[in-house]
Amino acid sequence: MDSINKQQQEENYKDLTGEEAGKKIKELAGKTDTCFFCTGIASGKPITVRPMAVQKKDEEGNFWFLSSNDSHKNQDIQADPYVQLLFQGSAHSDFLSVYGVATISTDKQLIKELWQPIIKTWFTEGVDDPRITAIKVETKQAYYWDNKHGDAVALVKMAAGAILGKTLDDSIEGQLKV
Repeated sequence: MDSINKQQQEENYKDLTGEEAGKKIKELAGKTDTCFFCTGIASGKPITVRPMAVQKKDEEGNFWFLSSNDSHKNQDIQADPYVQLLFQGSAHSDFLSVYGVATISTDKQLIKELWQPIIKTWFTEGVDDPRITAIKVETKQAYYWDNKHGDAVALVKMAAGAILGKTLDDSIEGQLKV
């Protein structure tokens, strides 16, 4: 794959597949407990974006959330199940974009598994609140931007590159196919 930066001296593109991709998704999404949850992808109109707390993530690239059955998000998913999840783990790395299909469940056992006491802020009747639904997002496509050796090494390489007038970038990006 051609880089937009022709001066890049190191390999900075790597697609990951299968278990390796699933682990990378879980790792990057694990850097933060929240993401931007985007709906209305196929509408041709501006997408709807809201912050959401991830309740669970796995190495198969699935994500679970809790939501109210009367929320705009649930309505959006019923009209168009395709969603985008956007994660940013730190200021300079750990970026993840997930495109997937969302399904809504009222399975009480699943809801209890995902429940945390702080969620009572939104569901005042607790874990048995009749409005609670679980949303599962199954990853269909994902893309990541990260660094290879951690933020400290990336910063040193960037500074050295600026001093030397060379592109010394520690970044890595690619598609994730689970």
